[in-house]
Amino acid sequence: MKLWKECFDLNEKGESFVVVTMTESRGSSPQDPGAKIIVTKNGLYAGTVGGGKVEMAAIKKGQSILENSAQLPPGLLTWNLQKDIGMSCGGEVSFLFEHFMSTHWPIVIYGAGHVAQALSRLLSKLNCHVTCVDSREEWTTKLEGVNVLLHPTPKDTVSSFNPKSYFICMTMGHAHDVPILLEVAKHAPDAPYVGVIGSDVKGIKIKRELTELGVGKSFIEKLRVPMGLPIGSNHPYEIAISIAAELLQVRDQ
Repeated sequence: MKLWKECFDLNEKGESFVVVTMTESRGSSPQDPGAKIIVTKNGLYAGTVGGGKVEMAAIKKGQSILENSAQLPPGLLTWNLQKDIGMSCGGEVSFLFEHFMSTHWPIVIYGAGHVAQALSRLLSKLNCHVTCVDSREEWTTKLEGVNVLLHPTPKDTVSSFNPKSYFICMTMGHAHDVPILLEVAKHAPDAPYVGVIGSDVKGIKIKRELTELGVGKSFIEKLRVPMGLPIGSNHPYEIAISIAAELLQVRDQ
């Protein structure tokens, strides 16, 4: 049951994985049928199918499946431990490889104010994985339908997120946005979306300051300030709808 909990956690994080199950063994084998491991792009995540060479081969096969950008059907593979794996003992093992490809769309919102509250509620209805980060407990407790990260220095959390996340800044102001954006530029320079709530004037100031801090031109050029499509009024939910529409537009490109 613990292994299924690990699968659930990976799915919630938006991370693809492969479950490898030993379905059959003949002769000498390092584990019994039913043994399982979970493989992520980084290697063994949980479980065991006996360790040693056979487990390493299963991990490598799992990682090669994860390199495929498309969802692959379950596949059964049988190895001769001596010929295929290079083990001294005889015997054969069969493994079922099940590919669980993440359909999550990782979005990180910095700030939990009025527009963030509206945006998080909208995004919670879509097939995405939203985390909202703020240092103010009185605001984070109001969030609904998203993961909440209460942290005294939000900029220090940037490196914990997938570099391919969509990063959104709607903090208390310019002085709070810039340190976060600087960390995003370091950790996720190729992030598909980085946006900041605010005016054209604010955008000019932020881009100038980031340039002075050494942030590269390519990151500056793709920074969206103001973010959102040019629709609606200044009502928090209308702003949130314009931002959500732009996120969908970028995602579908």
